[in-house]
Amino acid sequence: MDENIEKNDMLENETPVEEKEELVRIEGLKEYFDIPSGLFKSKKLKAVDDVSFSIMKGETLGVVGESGCGKTTLGRTLMYLYKPTSGKIFYKNKEIKTKQDINNFRLKTTMVFQDPYSSLNPRMTVEDIVGEPLDVHRLCKGKKERKKKVLELMGLVGLPEEHATRYPHEFSGGQRQRIGIARALAVNPDFIICDEPVSALDVSIQAQVINMFEELQEKLGLTLMFIAHDILVVRHISDRIAVMYLGRVVELADADVICDKPLHPYTVTLMSAVPVPDPDTAKSSQRILLEGDIPSPLNAPSGCPFRTRCPIAGDECAIEMPKLEEVEPGRFVACYKYGQLKRTQEENSSQNNSDIEQDKPEQ
Repeated sequence: MDENIEKNDMLENETPVEEKEELVRIEGLKEYFDIPSGLFKSKKLKAVDDVSFSIMKGETLGVVGESGCGKTTLGRTLMYLYKPTSGKIFYKNKEIKTKQDINNFRLKTTMVFQDPYSSLNPRMTVEDIVGEPLDVHRLCKGKKERKKKVLELMGLVGLPEEHATRYPHEFSGGQRQRIGIARALAVNPDFIICDEPVSALDVSIQAQVINMFEELQEKLGLTLMFIAHDILVVRHISDRIAVMYLGRVVELADADVICDKPLHPYTVTLMSAVPVPDPDTAKSSQRILLEGDIPSPLNAPSGCPFRTRCPIAGDECAIEMPKLEEVEPGRFVACYKYGQLKRTQEENSSQNNSDIEQDKPEQ
């Protein structure tokens, strides 16, 4: 009797697990460009092809892939800098359809661009650059309020007040990127798309900017989509990672899971190229070198776009495009052969465990 009472008390005192709130969702997003191929002829370049995923409030979704895979185009299309060819974009479960919806979405969604040199107007002072979103959306009543807000934003990203009257050419790359981040924060956004914000910076400056993003996210409750080439950087800052290849998401999972145990052959290849700081581990690991060139998005192969370079591709891979399916809770893979890779990982893991047991000294 007493045991039942204790169990009931425990159940009552248990705090329910909070479900994460969905902030942004895209369904079947496509971005095609018409490329001239002759007199009065054109071909479709499928920069983003049928991409679907959700981003939860407060999380960081990393997006990685080779140059030309469509990462930047995905971010720009999500911001409506490019008009989507087809597909749906939802913000807080409301589909964005009208021009007013886009304006409202842009008020809560901003972007930090890759190049801190070309993304800032050289003829504008820092005060005008950071204050421009405030002017566009009419968020300040007067000049005094505007200046006060700009100085607050500059302080938030670590820029002193005296820099407000300077021009972009007077700053270093890291300082310019801070100006771009301050501009992105001006409208008090919920969601920021970071398009390779550290790729043009030195390693030491990269660390400063990454740490600043993490501090701002914790302080302001931001949601980030972080696009980058460097998988180590993406793993450090991201909660989940989406891997893109030729305009499509081929794998999506938690950052640690996708880096430690990738299930798509392309992700396995990417992870094999990541440098390992441990010399012993680096010697035992072997980098996978892909044969052949990346197919052109103008003439993508039939079926799976990676099959022409995949070491384990089968006949079924050439027939139909594999769908991005949930193979484990919270883990999505677009591959017919993911089961084969999973079995190989399990065999290697059991072999390593047996080797460790054999190496233990007898007591």
